[in-house]
Amino acid sequence: MKHIKTLVEYCKAINISPPLHPYFDIRSFQENMPSVHAKMPPFRHEFYAIAIRLEGEGTVISGAHTNFPEGSTIFFNSPFQILSWDIVPDWQGYYIMFTQDFLAQMPYFEHLLEDFPFLRMDKSIPFTIDQTDIAQVLSVFEHIYQEYHSQSSDKFSFIGTYTLLLLHYIKRYFVTQVGLKEAEKMIRTADLKIVTRFQTMIQTCFYPDNAAKASANLHSPSYYAEKLNIHPNHLNAVVKDITGQTALNHIHHHILQLAKSYLAQTNLSVKEVAYTLYFDAPNNFNTFFKKHTQTTPLTYRKSLNL
Repeated sequence: MKHIKTLVEYCKAINISPPLHPYFDIRSFQENMPSVHAKMPPFRHEFYAIAIRLEGEGTVISGAHTNFPEGSTIFFNSPFQILSWDIVPDWQGYYIMFTQDFLAQMPYFEHLLEDFPFLRMDKSIPFTIDQTDIAQVLSVFEHIYQEYHSQSSDKFSFIGTYTLLLLHYIKRYFVTQVGLKEAEKMIRTADLKIVTRFQTMIQTCFYPDNAAKASANLHSPSYYAEKLNIHPNHLNAVVKDITGQTALNHIHHHILQLAKSYLAQTNLSVKEVAYTLYFDAPNNFNTFFKKHTQTTPLTYRKSLNL
């Protein structure tokens, strides 16, 4: 499966002109239609996308959602979400795409996933927008489009503000469509599934016979996020919200428990334990163990009087 890391790479992959800026892009679907690939096999990218489709036929699969509703539709994608399409080149509307670098420049996006939890969902859910609200949303997209193509030195201050406004509108419409309680339930259910899958994955990845994982960085939340098709920030936000601990805390806790078990119940040397737990070097394992227990692995083993 193709993994797209930059907006420039994305534009090239779908056969449209490159973006004007490396961390933010806005297009009308109409301007893409003459050249865009009408059919794209499943791929992933590392940015957020928010779109309004006014008209257009064909099939788009976003995450696990396969059926777009009829009529004017708002839809969005999150980083690492699997996306594919087979469309008729007659789409009308707008979309924006932005990277983590864009978010990092805007202080009001510091808690993006907490403020706009629909972006954290395991399933993107496109929804129709009432005809009375279309003009309002289109106006925001048009303001962003005008600023993006302007020569103003402060245009990204306006683009950031308009993007924040757009997210607030989508949040309002989303809650209106599905109901507040149902929205909270859907988000909570999706988050619980992510946490469960993450915790299971940590355990299975450290199974002794899992030699295929030897070259992977099993100590990094990014590894698990990629396997779960979500952004590492998304994974961490969900895990912390549900459990109160970061994703890295969960990984370290599991490694520490395994380390203590190996030291207490096997004759493996400290060096062998280190490599069994996928540390690059025994010294790194010693540093890790001492940081979490205030003692070295060898001293810990001796303290058990085995």
